[in-house]
Amino acid sequence: MGILNVTPDSFAESTHLDHRAAIDAALRMQDEGADLLDIGGESTRPGAAPVSAVEELGRILPVIRALASRLRVPISVDTYKADVAQACLAEGAAIVNDVSGLRHDPRLADIVAEERAALILMHSRGRSAAMYADAQYGDVVEEVAAELGAGLRAAMSVGVAPDRVIIDPGIGFAKRPAHSYGVLARLSEIATALDRPVLVGPSRKSFMSAALDQRPALERDWGTAAAVAAAVLGGAHIVRVHAVAEMTQVVRVAEEIRAAQDSAQRIEGTGR
Repeated sequence: MGILNVTPDSFAESTHLDHRAAIDAALRMQDEGADLLDIGGESTRPGAAPVSAVEELGRILPVIRALASRLRVPISVDTYKADVAQACLAEGAAIVNDVSGLRHDPRLADIVAEERAALILMHSRGRSAAMYADAQYGDVVEEVAAELGAGLRAAMSVGVAPDRVIIDPGIGFAKRPAHSYGVLARLSEIATALDRPVLVGPSRKSFMSAALDQRPALERDWGTAAAVAAAVLGGAHIVRVHAVAEMTQVVRVAEEIRAAQDSAQRIEGTGR
């Protein structure tokens, strides 16, 4: 999944507020190997200020409208607002990526159900301005799985089909670095507990800063590559990244390793 932030304050990339530049970037990511494009108009980085639905739509709706007939891959809209999701789905988006896990706008699940869209439920706690205040866990994997499970049940209760839901453990969201590494290390437990496809978004995030000698976000692609490989080997179905061309290579090699592991386990299981 390629990331396209149509915002003035993305933490990890040059911004694409110019609609022509955003459209060109999306088409380039598709050519580089993206299977999905995630388009967002509001930064959700820690400390980010919220924007209105009107402003968010002004940023992303023209881009989605222009891309809908030109992309061969599905468009995901990165929003937690029901009104924004509804307008974008009407213009060609097929997936709603909700960083709040249905906590911020109760109407969002209804819109997804009505439009028969896919839904990405991400784990987080609190709002962007103060999310680290809620980064308190006993067992981070058990608590993340339980809270995502509550979101999954809420979606299903209003008619969202379970086979249209993807879960995201929310690397870096209301999580200290140790929590994010813990989730990556035990990703398969979350996938098993919820029996849904898993998306992981580690790209250029600050949880890896200490391991990378405090390099700025734009210099964290090698660290991202390690996290992406770990995610694939841990069972992730989708990885959400900025550097699509580079991470496509990482994913393809990691998939070959995972296939070899699966083959070895099947042989061992037959006693041969």
